[in-house]
Amino acid sequence: MKGLRLYSHKTIEKLVSKREGETRLGEKITFVENLEEITTNKAKFVLFGIPEDIGIRANHGKAGASTAWEACLNSLLNIQENEFTNAENILLLGEIDCKTEMQKAANIDVEDPNYYAKLGDLVEKVDEKVSLLVERIVSAGKTPIIIGGGHNNAFGNIKGTSKAIKKPLNILNIDAHTDLRKLEHRHSGNGFSFAQRDGFLGKYAIFGLHKNYTPQYIFNEIKSVSNIKFHLFEDLILQTHQGKMAAFNSQLEFINKQTFGLELDCDAIINFSSSAQSPSGFALNMVRNFLQLTSEEKNCKYLHICEAAPNSTNSVQVGKALSYFVTDFMGKTNN
Repeated sequence: MKGLRLYSHKTIEKLVSKREGETRLGEKITFVENLEEITTNKAKFVLFGIPEDIGIRANHGKAGASTAWEACLNSLLNIQENEFTNAENILLLGEIDCKTEMQKAANIDVEDPNYYAKLGDLVEKVDEKVSLLVERIVSAGKTPIIIGGGHNNAFGNIKGTSKAIKKPLNILNIDAHTDLRKLEHRHSGNGFSFAQRDGFLGKYAIFGLHKNYTPQYIFNEIKSVSNIKFHLFEDLILQTHQGKMAAFNSQLEFINKQTFGLELDCDAIINFSSSAQSPSGFALNMVRNFLQLTSEEKNCKYLHICEAAPNSTNSVQVGKALSYFVTDFMGKTNN
């Protein structure tokens, strides 16, 4: 498929630190030579990355999310392969090739009056690659695990899955923001707006929404429709662990009767290195609980983890967090 860089053992062998008497995930993880082999591969989960942050920049945000995929791989490939992780149940597909778009984005003059619109045009190019790949994976009966990149890629995930199942897709989004901003140029803040406009989005649940960063026009819009529900983070702060889990379950129950996708924006995690890092948010272990709970849902079609933005001092920790999220979502199928 054009726009996709397929991986092999040779691609990742230098990332795997071998140790006598132990087996790393990267030594046993599976690959394919072409997309047709996905259907016959025994793995349930298909992992790929989207190394870009164009959509974040197009939304007036900070660059950095393009390196999350590399950080994730460096950790995930070196966790232990054992009865709980089961490398054969995950197919490492590769990455969306975003080099051309990233280079073009870097060459746009920030003083250009059309700077953000031009970035939006590049986001649309990435959208097409993502949606085509997700459609192929879901149509093959597999579950994509997608590491971004910006939350702009939610549009491609939703579009591709919706086209594969031939109906609108429900979404549960763990996020401080709705990403329902205006239908202007494409960016990380309006992926769900475009998915809704184009008929790909069914029911939409937002969990952990922050009051301070949601425009009034969006509150007005989501309160006027029945297919969108949200749970404010501020209403959860004083809740017990059990209370938070019950609230999460209520959002799950809103969307899980039909096929749905799970979106995790790392901005929702307290002090997590992300494009819109916040001193307030869910504890990382709480988010792991959410993923573990969702892993039991038979109607969940994909996981998208986005907006993580590691830097030179915390790349290892961010990579470890992302790899925990991946294995948590794989859940009971590994036991």
